[in-house]
Amino acid sequence: MLNLSQNGCFVWVTSSTELALTPTVIALGKFDGVHRGHQQVIQPILPQERNGERTGENNSVSLPRAYSTVVTFNPHPQEFFTGQPHDLLTPVDEKVYQLRALGVEQLVLLPFDKELSILTPEQFVDKILVQQLQCKRISVGEDFRFGNRRSGTASDLQSIASKYDIPVTIVTLKTSGDDALTDTTAPRISTSLIRQHLEHGDIERANQLLGRPYTLIGPVIQGQQLGRTIGFPTANIKLPKQKFLPRFGVYAVRVKSLGEVPNTVVQDCLGVMNIGIRPTVNGIDPSVEVHLLDWSGDLYCQKLTVQLEKFLRPEQKFSSLEALKTQIQLDSAAARAFFGRK
Repeated sequence: MLNLSQNGCFVWVTSSTELALTPTVIALGKFDGVHRGHQQVIQPILPQERNGERTGENNSVSLPRAYSTVVTFNPHPQEFFTGQPHDLLTPVDEKVYQLRALGVEQLVLLPFDKELSILTPEQFVDKILVQQLQCKRISVGEDFRFGNRRSGTASDLQSIASKYDIPVTIVTLKTSGDDALTDTTAPRISTSLIRQHLEHGDIERANQLLGRPYTLIGPVIQGQQLGRTIGFPTANIKLPKQKFLPRFGVYAVRVKSLGEVPNTVVQDCLGVMNIGIRPTVNGIDPSVEVHLLDWSGDLYCQKLTVQLEKFLRPEQKFSSLEALKTQIQLDSAAARAFFGRK
């Protein structure tokens, strides 16, 4: 069980339905990425959308409090069935961060195990949604599948839930065209499509589908400090093991602190980030290093969010540290130009 807060906003997070805040209004799905399509599924269960449920349609009768709840699975079902680690666009902590920004009040992480995987659609609704979560309303995407062997569809959920007088909203999936609801030829927004764009370094397209910049979140840890020796100190960021890494290379980024360290000074800084194995210094393991433009200070132990805005170039090996220094100067200039600074 985890309780996170920021700026007075709370998301109750639990992997035990017994500890969930009930009754609930629920958005069901995997929600990896919390992209524009996911946001559309979540919208119907947000607090401002259900004033009538809180106070009564005529505002004269007080009804029980229902908590806006995202219900998802942990681990990712693909990881359970394959036995292989599955990288995520939004590991749990980051998913909480994004859901909190939307106004979601609760995240329930259903342990995806054999017992859950063999439940029939009818058993899932009755046992999990009705008995344990006391669900009052449900929202899902039109491609939602659930139950043993993914046998249940969104329409099946609507039919089963109606027996318990639980309304189900089936959300038409957004497509990746400029006007997401009218472009019928564009592919639909999906986690896999966003991953493809990130793998190719098309960060601007990925950001468009996400509805926000792709973000890396983690604490600053001590590195080899080689950047200091060439005049470009960097912050080495430790990411969750499951975090999906975009194409190795250099990016123009925005950086800010989550405010978990007193007297935080990083508000909205611009920078250049290298993600990769650092071949110039014979690196082996992937690392994330950020150089902040026009800023100096101690960042150790601060938890930073790094928003990827522009892919500048692929990672490459240089003949010397001096050649690397020259390239970092060019990268910094390119980032400034992108952000409109001189």
